[in-house]
Amino acid sequence: MHRQSSFLLATLIGGLSAMTASPEVALAQKGNVTVEKVEYQGWKNNLRLSNGDIELIVTLDIGPRILSYRLADGKNVLKEYPDQMGQSGEDEWKIRGGHRLWCGPEDNTRTYALDNGPVTYEEAGPGVVKVRPKADTVYGIQKEIEIQVPSSGSRVTLIHRLTNIGPKGTELAPWSISVMAPGGVEIIPLPAKHPHPGSPKNAKSAADYAADQIMVIWPYLDFQDPRWHFGSQFITLRQDPKRGPTKLGLAHKTGGVGYLNGGTLFVKRFDYVEGEPYPDSGVNFETFTNEDMLEIETLGPIIGLEPGKTVEHVERWELFANLGELGDEAAIAKAIAPKLK
Repeated sequence: MHRQSSFLLATLIGGLSAMTASPEVALAQKGNVTVEKVEYQGWKNNLRLSNGDIELIVTLDIGPRILSYRLADGKNVLKEYPDQMGQSGEDEWKIRGGHRLWCGPEDNTRTYALDNGPVTYEEAGPGVVKVRPKADTVYGIQKEIEIQVPSSGSRVTLIHRLTNIGPKGTELAPWSISVMAPGGVEIIPLPAKHPHPGSPKNAKSAADYAADQIMVIWPYLDFQDPRWHFGSQFITLRQDPKRGPTKLGLAHKTGGVGYLNGGTLFVKRFDYVEGEPYPDSGVNFETFTNEDMLEIETLGPIIGLEPGKTVEHVERWELFANLGELGDEAAIAKAIAPKLK
């Protein structure tokens, strides 16, 4: 892949270091997607994708990593770790914040493969950018994130790709993780309820007696933790700077989840493929929070990936402004749930 000449050099735009750090920056004219080189948070080489309604910052100095996603007049909804900004080349994995691509299921080797080096990029069409790190020859994996920005609005599509560049087949699941800024609350819709059939004569099929949800819990989850609320229609999880790790996973089939922070709702939509094996006892969605942030994690099925083959995992993002504080379940059902579908 190569850098395209249509990307503007930072030296031609003047003052970008200060400009890109501020949410008040004037974005591209609406209806016109621009991609330009900027400085950001100490890193010299970053891409700024804008359509006048939203802005994304993707660094080229490490990754692949999306550092920022925000509305034209809003704040970055993703977490940034100030002490890790602008750095690269470390000999250990760094969280940094933002949005990243991992290989699942989780282990302490391949999952935490270093991503502290530069990435290349390619413009693949109007508003479409692909970013790729150097191929990981240790584990035989080439990562890629394709970012598709529309001509207007905030709906961004991310296509995450893992390619087996090794000599042998391997088993893995694509795993994409968004590290959200602190202070918000996550909204996770639950499937619609239906009554117990009662006597066998009322059951239309065996499915009327079957479970339709999968939940997995980690050993550091406490059901009395006040950050969690398990309601009739929704599970909510509040990020709390005074509390440590907790994590839960679901086979999530309702389409999407949200994260409401400071009146701005971040929506992540993703798919569930019935009958496919998923990591961690069968879940395609996991969420984790601690004192610093909250993670919204989605996973693809576990597959056998032969040499030269690629697996894709798609997420669709959207932002909504001016939603106020989180209300009760009736308020969530009215104001937020329709936006998650």
